[in-house]
Amino acid sequence: MSTSYVNGMAVEIEGQGPALLCIHGLGGSSNTWTPVMSAFEGFRVIRPDLPGSARSPLAAEALSIESYVGALAGLLAALEIDALHIAAHSLGTIVAQHLAVAHPARVRSLALFGPLAAPPESGRAGIRARAELARGGDAAMQEIADAIVKGATSAQTKQDRPAVLALVRESVMRQQPEGYAQSCEALAGAQAAAVEALDVPALLVTGDQDGVAPAANVEALAGRIAGSRHLVFGGCGHWTTYEQPQACVQALREFYSAMR
Repeated sequence: MSTSYVNGMAVEIEGQGPALLCIHGLGGSSNTWTPVMSAFEGFRVIRPDLPGSARSPLAAEALSIESYVGALAGLLAALEIDALHIAAHSLGTIVAQHLAVAHPARVRSLALFGPLAAPPESGRAGIRARAELARGGDAAMQEIADAIVKGATSAQTKQDRPAVLALVRESVMRQQPEGYAQSCEALAGAQAAAVEALDVPALLVTGDQDGVAPAANVEALAGRIAGSRHLVFGGCGHWTTYEQPQACVQALREFYSAMR
């Protein structure tokens, strides 16, 4: 495995085989995928920290879904990757959908965890308010992290998986305040992609206690993508790969084996 900076992003690259791009969500990093790396055997796995997240600096332009797509397209060009599989989480699933729609001939499959088409209109103001809170600095990021641990993980995780709570908290607390704020604003401004045009294998996974990507919403999104499959994991909130890693690994292995 190697870590380098490509197209302005910190990127970890591991393995040999078809390219697989992993896109983390809001408050995440390349480590979103560490618990499920065993499912990616036989792939060349590319795990960037998105611009403004974790180790990657902010770019000159304000973050948006379009800027994320452009940054990832530039990354793939720099790595000379023409075709790829995509795994994504949360905000990353919106980016993945837009990337697939913009470059349909290049995307071979989509595995989406905690997926959403776009935030509900009723939730956009709250996301923008969180952006402003984040600009308060490290103390504000700790407040945000504690709220996310409380609201975005399952009851079972809170009771039985304290290490997962610590991991979620650390992931959010280690974000750059301005980078996190702009990431929130990118999410708040996101619009749904025209996924009806896609013709690729797609797996959509959510938790039974995921308030960001409720099961009914994920089922509706899956209905817009021809031939897609959706799963709901029990005892799971929004941090799917952290809360239910073994179930994620099994689902991914079955998904990829069906394409080989």
